[in-house]
Amino acid sequence: MKAMGIIWLGGGLGSVLRYLSQVWVSRILGISFPFGTFLVNILGCFLIGLFFAVAEKYAFFTSEWRLFLITGLCGGFTTFSSFSYEGLSLYKQGDYGYFFLYLILSVVIGLLATMLGFTLVK
Repeated sequence: MKAMGIIWLGGGLGSVLRYLSQVWVSRILGISFPFGTFLVNILGCFLIGLFFAVAEKYAFFTSEWRLFLITGLCGGFTTFSSFSYEGLSLYKQGDYGYFFLYLILSVVIGLLATMLGFTLVK
């Protein structure tokens, strides 16, 4: 139960930060390309990599901090960062086949599922 509370706090904060970042970037650039989402995804991937490395290197980065920052904050900020984190984990474990399978299937099937959902309502 404690773990879920930690994730909930981080996820809520990450979601609010994502929204504010996207609004801010959209106001500044004022174009139709989704730069806000793009930048949030890239920043989230950078942060999750940074937190992942710190967690492996330093003992002070407890499982609670990992849940709050990696699973919660970055997961709420962008699900793309969670996808990248899981992909990196597969790669680091030497599961290259699963790494490429996960990468390709997630992108292709994810886009197809989005198109299907949209088409069903349309």
